Amino acid sequence: MPTEFQKRVYAAVRRIPRGRVTTYRQLADHIGCGCCRAVGQALKRNPYAPQTPCHRVIASDLTLGGFAGQSQGEAIAKKRRLLAKEGVVFRNGKLADPARVLP
Repeated sequence: MPTEFQKRVYAAVRRIPRGRVTTYRQLADHIGCGCCRAVGQALKRNPYAPQTPCHRVIASDLTLGGFAGQSQGEAIAKKRRLLAKEGVVFRNGKLADPARVLP
């Protein structure tokens, strides 16, 4: 059963439109949490994927960040594929179109 904090994170993530992304830091600020790592930990435990699209949350340096508790390998390849299906492309490890980040 998700904690109240996790529920707040998941509710915010569900509002990220298809084809757009936000950062762990922006998401933490949005929900009033001072710790982007706590947001990452909540997303790592996301039991509602893909309805709660945690793949739409990236690192503040506009790299992919983590996915499913991993920072490399098949999990990151899957995150890249999911985002690519939505038109969010990464080149040389960085978000190709920074305008895709929600303000």
